Amino acid sequence: MLDLLNDTAADVKRVSLDDVFSTIGRRSFGPVVLLAGLVTLAPIVGDVPGVPTMMGLIVLLTVGQLAFKAEHFWLPQWLLARSVSSEKMSKAVSALTKPARFIDRLLKPRLTVLVMGVSRFAVALACAITALMTPAMEFIPFSANGAALIWTFFGLALITRDGFLALLGYCLTGGLIAIIVTNLF
Repeated sequence: MLDLLNDTAADVKRVSLDDVFSTIGRRSFGPVVLLAGLVTLAPIVGDVPGVPTMMGLIVLLTVGQLAFKAEHFWLPQWLLARSVSSEKMSKAVSALTKPARFIDRLLKPRLTVLVMGVSRFAVALACAITALMTPAMEFIPFSANGAALIWTFFGLALITRDGFLALLGYCLTGGLIAIIVTNLF
């Protein structure tokens, strides 16, 4: 998937969200949640103020549709038109390539009960709660990285049917909620 994104960035001056979704496909919710996590984790793109909240909005819209059993996801045109320079996209993809190859060797279907059927609603709920907290995370240093890691785990869990990653995502969600509540109150 990262190679495809890199090819997309090489063909244009700016890469829009619509370009990215056209590259990864529109039928699966997992890649969208994963992409939001990776973008937010990327040091060049994810540190820009507003990006975690925008990615949180994408996750919220996506998992909301997942919870209502939509066949494919929909995003508003104004959001799909958002873009970054192809240079920034290439740098982000380059930074993620080596870790992605390592992770690909580790993933496999296991504990599938945590990502199949009714459990997909629990994944959607955990992602939605995290996404709703992203505006507050803009003011708490590095907390958006926690949300990004959660989305990355859940996105990968949905793609590979790896319930162990979902379990890690649930644990991180609980920890992040505790951190946010402690820092805000």
